[in-house]
Amino acid sequence: MVERIVTGAHYGLRDWLAQRITAAIMAVYTAILLVVLIGGAPISYAVWADLFTQGWVRVATLLFAACFAWHAWVGVRDVLMDYVKPVGARLTLEVAVLLVIAGYLGWTVQILWR
Repeated sequence: MVERIVTGAHYGLRDWLAQRITAAIMAVYTAILLVVLIGGAPISYAVWADLFTQGWVRVATLLFAACFAWHAWVGVRDVLMDYVKPVGARLTLEVAVLLVIAGYLGWTVQILWR
C-alpha cells in the first residue's frame, strides 16, 4: 500500500476551481479594458489617468490584481510541491513567494488609491 504524505497540499476541486474562476475574471477584465481603450479616445496619459479616476475601474483593477495574486500563488505552490522535495526548502520558497505576492498586492492598492 502506498502512503500519501500531505504537506500543505490542497488536492482537489478547490484549487482547480480557484484557477479557473480567477482566470475567467481576469479574462473578462482584460476584454472590458480592451473595449474601453480601443473604443475611446486615442490613448494618452490624460486619457489613462482619467480612466483610473473612476471608482469602478479602480475596484475592477483591484479585483483583477487579487485574482492574479491568487492564481499565481496556486500555480507557483503547485510547481514547488512537485519539484522541491526537501520540506524546509519548499516552506522557505513558499513563504518568500507569499511575501512577494503580498507586497505586489499592497503596491497595487497604493498605486490605485494614492
